[in-house]
Amino acid sequence: MTLVDQFSAYSQWRAAASSAVGRLRQWLSHSEIGDAQGDLRLQCVLERLRDDKLTVAFVAEFSRGKSELINALFFSGYGDRVLPSSAGRTTMCPTELQWSADACPEIRLLPIRTRATHANVSELKRFPQEWLVLPLDVGSVGSLQQGFSRVGDTERVSPTEARQLGFEVDPASADGLKAGLDGLVEIPSWRHVVVQFPHPLLEQGLVVLDTPGLNAIGAEPELTLSLLPNAHAVLFILAADTGVTHSDLAVWREYVRGGPGGGRRGGLVVLNKIDGLWDGLRDEARIDEEIDRQLRSVAGALGVPAESVFPVSAQKGLVARIHDDEALLERSRLGALERALGEELLPTKQEIVRDGALGETDDLILQARELLGARLSGLREQLHELTDLRGKNQSVIEYMMRKIRTEKTEFEEGLQKYYAVRSVFSNLTNNLLAHLGMDMLRDETRRTREAMLESTFSKGLSAAMEGFFENLRGSLARSAGEIAEITRMLDSMYKRFSVEHGLKLAAPEAFSTLRYERELERLEAAFNRQINTALTLVTTEKHTLTQRFFETVAVEARRTFEVANRDVERWLRAVMSPLETQVREYQLQLKRRLESVKRIHQATDTLEERIAELEQAEVAMLAQLDELAGLEATIRTILGAPVLPVSAQSGGPVPCAA
Repeated sequence: MTLVDQFSAYSQWRAAASSAVGRLRQWLSHSEIGDAQGDLRLQCVLERLRDDKLTVAFVAEFSRGKSELINALFFSGYGDRVLPSSAGRTTMCPTELQWSADACPEIRLLPIRTRATHANVSELKRFPQEWLVLPLDVGSVGSLQQGFSRVGDTERVSPTEARQLGFEVDPASADGLKAGLDGLVEIPSWRHVVVQFPHPLLEQGLVVLDTPGLNAIGAEPELTLSLLPNAHAVLFILAADTGVTHSDLAVWREYVRGGPGGGRRGGLVVLNKIDGLWDGLRDEARIDEEIDRQLRSVAGALGVPAESVFPVSAQKGLVARIHDDEALLERSRLGALERALGEELLPTKQEIVRDGALGETDDLILQARELLGARLSGLREQLHELTDLRGKNQSVIEYMMRKIRTEKTEFEEGLQKYYAVRSVFSNLTNNLLAHLGMDMLRDETRRTREAMLESTFSKGLSAAMEGFFENLRGSLARSAGEIAEITRMLDSMYKRFSVEHGLKLAAPEAFSTLRYERELERLEAAFNRQINTALTLVTTEKHTLTQRFFETVAVEARRTFEVANRDVERWLRAVMSPLETQVREYQLQLKRRLESVKRIHQATDTLEERIAELEQAEVAMLAQLDELAGLEATIRTILGAPVLPVSAQSGGPVPCAA
């Protein structure tokens, strides 16, 4: 199965999952079982399934054949190279290849001098006027080649201007760009490029991130702090003729591996240009031995299993694809890399999407089943009461009315405790949002900026930035404490209403801040590698360093807290919704029971009619439970999760036989 076939299968899976979730949403609305909060949650699931993207990042130093590999994997159907793949530097800035259904084929180029605005790329994506937009003629290979060649545009500036734009300048060319004989430094013309391109894989949600070499990577911190860490797979490309060089190792350790001791899922190493060993003097066995030797050497140098290193010839693979040469394609070993990429990327991404969809649908189906179970229990209780009234005199009916009124009074007294819990819940929620909210983050950002600007020495600068992370960690820890208190309180209230009033309530959904703590740890590690170093602190002017910190690290921290706020607000609504729904439903049941007995008290000939109505309603409710079980089974089957047998009688899952 080719990479296109694998992505097509994944796209079909997403479409089937979206259709099943859509049917559940429609059924809940039609059956008047769901609420606005549940409907919003399912809408978010559908949007995530529809807009799901899979990002594959290609990382390498220049002249490793990275662009040629992208051509071989994705663009061989055009019968020629689409991305420029000549000797030397061809990709001078981060480049995203993607497609959106409402887009036009075009290439959008962000000028390098937008760095002077101190705005990050994500923010500038919201301002089209800042970009140079060129149309792409997807029917012409020449037009595509001309458009993609703009990615390599450069210009020459003074070393001072280069530094102002964020580039390191080093006369020895060891740790930065070197000035030429004219005293000028060559820098990229563009800061970022986005290509909207209707390619079959891009249409199905693939995003290809092509990155520049080490010097350009380091000049755009957003790439290393956000784009690369958020990629679902990273292909790190080496050349067989150079092996692992010093600069390769620097890129690997700093930007791919994520620092000393780091690691990530979805990382593959590609040893390109193995066709350099096809010199006509060695037989296939000796060539294979040499490739295997280099493979193990690369694996040892990078500290990865040999199975994670894939020797290929991108150039021969591209030629083989264009000329339909199966023997050459086999020899290029491109197929093995494609299979590994599909097996590494798609199952991991599918698992993430499946878990997210299941988390929402399982929770809402459970709530719906509990609500239907409560309705069914109330209906059966009412049916039992009315059946017992057959042949009874008015005094018995009056006694039943008094009994229901007593239950109603007791429940209303219990409601006072519920309202008290709501008040405490509101206070705890305010405390939680005070610890986690954006106002807290803005205050912390302001304090950190002031401390940095007031600092006289590099030690003070470092302490201010380190204090920023320490205070954010403290906020997350306090938030975790508030979440635990909210969970304990709701769990107690759930149990009380279940015991005292027979409400069917599962334990409240758990919530953890661990995800945001780990993201903060990742940001701090990147900060310590890229900013909080003795060399950077000593050689970088205070205002420049402050600006750099807040344009990069602080921006990423804000995104993390924005996600945390959105998630915790959804959780707060979700944990109260079942209790609110069940309380409301129980009130309606008591009202219906009392009205039924009143009607029978006033006209005894309505008793049999009412019993018949309730019996029909019972049959309809059991059918609803069966329909819900069918929807659940369909969703879980499509998503690849085990189907749980459900007892419609009890309205809950029953254990499988051992």
